[in-house]
Amino acid sequence: MHALVVTAVAAEADSVAAGLTTPLPYPGPARSAVASGTPGAPGPSGSPGTAPGPAPAADHDVPGRTLPGGRTLRRYDAPGVAFDVLAGGVGPAAAAAATAAALATAERPYSLVVSAGIGGGFPLAAPVGSLVVADAIVAADLGAQTPDGWLSVEELGFGRAVHLPPAELTARAAEATGALLAPVLTVSTVTGTAGRASELLARHPLAGAEAMEGFGVAEAAAAHGLPVLEIRAVSNPVGPRDRDAWRIGDALAALSEGFQRLVPVLQNWRHR
Repeated sequence: MHALVVTAVAAEADSVAAGLTTPLPYPGPARSAVASGTPGAPGPSGSPGTAPGPAPAADHDVPGRTLPGGRTLRRYDAPGVAFDVLAGGVGPAAAAAATAAALATAERPYSLVVSAGIGGGFPLAAPVGSLVVADAIVAADLGAQTPDGWLSVEELGFGRAVHLPPAELTARAAEATGALLAPVLTVSTVTGTAGRASELLARHPLAGAEAMEGFGVAEAAAAHGLPVLEIRAVSNPVGPRDRDAWRIGDALAALSEGFQRLVPVLQNWRHR
């Protein structure tokens, strides 16, 4: 199993790496995880902050495989699973471009692409500090406003707005990590009002979380014929913007623990 894991920013990539065992960077010998804080963790809007999140499994001066555009892949090996971890940038466009670059220049074929990071949770479904595994990856604001209401890009006849990860994999991943299995909405603008949260839930009543990269990652994976998985750790409630309610450190820690629990699932999963 060879998986590409795409996050938005370095703090999320570090948290993913901290959850993986036997880190092995490109190139060179294996390195051990070292406990430290995670400065510069992002807020839900992409603004910098400081959070005491989990330790990076490799420092940023570790050599890595550099992609076109300058982003760096780092390699981590767990028993039976190799992971390439990439901080691809904030938003669906950056995520799609970085994922496509990684897939097009892969040194060996990937079996799975994973979109991972923190995000907002719809409070009644996914409280702060919990995990959500996507059973649907939805482009929630790709479409048009009309006098009669919202029309998705699919309803407009211009493409697709939903990617469905493998059902067996998502069920196993949710069970292993203790995550909610629910749709994750990809948005280009983070929700900051109660009205916007209500509007999204009216269109997607089963949604568990919102984030900014999943659909972009899924589009690139689909272009290469690869399955996709999305896992989100909830850092804040979806609704009125309240920085005091953000728990970025807790979310990063949950993301790291989630990947520790995800590894055995991927060891035993083969895409058909």
